[in-house]
Amino acid sequence: MNAILPTDASIITTYRCQMRCKMCNIWKYPTDVKQEIQPKELEKLSSLKFINITGGEPFQRRDLEDIVAVAFSKAPRIVISTSGWHYDKIIAMARKFPNIGIRISIEGLSQRNDDLRGKPGGFDHGLRVLLKLREMGVKDIGFGITVSNQNSDDMLWLYRLSKEIGVEFATAAFHNSYYFHKEDNEITNKSIVKENFQLLIENLLKENSPKSWYRAFFNLGLINYINDGKRMLPCEAGLANFFIEPYGDVYPCNGLEDRIWKESMGNIRDYSTFEELWNSGQAQRVRDLVKVCPKNCWMVGTAAPVMKKYIKHPTQWVVKNKMKSLMGKPFNVEDIPYFKVGQNPLQGDLNYSRMQPFTDTKGAKPNADLPLVVE
Repeated sequence: MNAILPTDASIITTYRCQMRCKMCNIWKYPTDVKQEIQPKELEKLSSLKFINITGGEPFQRRDLEDIVAVAFSKAPRIVISTSGWHYDKIIAMARKFPNIGIRISIEGLSQRNDDLRGKPGGFDHGLRVLLKLREMGVKDIGFGITVSNQNSDDMLWLYRLSKEIGVEFATAAFHNSYYFHKEDNEITNKSIVKENFQLLIENLLKENSPKSWYRAFFNLGLINYINDGKRMLPCEAGLANFFIEPYGDVYPCNGLEDRIWKESMGNIRDYSTFEELWNSGQAQRVRDLVKVCPKNCWMVGTAAPVMKKYIKHPTQWVVKNKMKSLMGKPFNVEDIPYFKVGQNPLQGDLNYSRMQPFTDTKGAKPNADLPLVVE
């Protein structure tokens, strides 16, 4: 039986990057330009609803316009994640593709952003790009912050800035993964960070936009992640979404770690069609591993698809807490729901994984009903 085709994809175009971020070491491991996946190879992709083009820094690619053209032939919505450093290239891209989405990574106000991203002038570059794109009438624009121990208070100022200039505002918390080449991204000043997320959620619930209310739910998931709690909704990475690395390997997500587990679903260059890769035995094996993955990641790439799929559960929380907001009552930050929708109870259970290392059962076929966690 063939697997349902995914709706969302992230194309990691390169690991080359001019930034020197403290929470990400991609820049220390640049890819070989000559071996990076080519636009022609991406024509194998099936039809999708959404594609995120990311890196490294996507605008390091000289053929990025060709990649975007292929992406638009596969999905109606394309968003490029960028540092905003390459002003001229970004503006030229928006002129050629007026429907393109642009998300600028900004980690705080001017001094803090430039310190965390390791590049003086980074904040100015990013803000200048956003203001120019807004002037041009580009609609799908915004910026996002990766919250760490050092910048959660700036998150609230950036939220206010986004409201003032009328652009989207996204949040994330830093994670450890092979993708970031980090193993020490851990939020230690939890009470301060959680308090700032709580203030953000309260502000989002006061807005008139349903989109903001569901973003409040997403940010609750970040508080839960900081608490080491099990994901509120299951991870279905490798079902609804996937990542393509610069050399063509397809992974269910970008949150995998070598010290826990990391396995490719296959390389797109080895198949004549994407559907062949997606329905391969190796791809199914990886999906079975995801079902019992002990990590409790909460990133938008894997959280958004399941929020949409199991929409009634986020909606219950939204309705309850929007009503509280209208009555001037704060939501309970400790009341974090866990929705049972048939997921394996071992998935995202960090406490269990600390007791028993996550390893594959040697010689056994992956089975969603049998935990792949052995002594």
